[in-house]
Amino acid sequence: MGSTVWKIIGTGSAILAGLAATKVADQIWQKAGQDKAIDPKDPDSPFAAALAYAALTGLAAGVARTLATRKAAQFYAKSAGHKPAEITDRDL
Repeated sequence: MGSTVWKIIGTGSAILAGLAATKVADQIWQKAGQDKAIDPKDPDSPFAAALAYAALTGLAAGVARTLATRKAAQFYAKSAGHKPAEITDRDL
């Protein structure tokens, strides 16, 4: 397994997780009784509601992407016998 495989697995899992988390956040937003048509970029939307919606979706997507990327790295490491080079070569 090489760098290209990791890019496909890591990026693909992060994108799918972010999309799924946004859908879940939208459902939570609607079940909380909030307006389902809120658009944080619309200047006519109430600022507090737009900020809360953006925070909810951003947090959900960020957590989901992090968890998915970690699981993808675990899968890669188990399959290839080593962590992806993009992860092990970082200076922290």
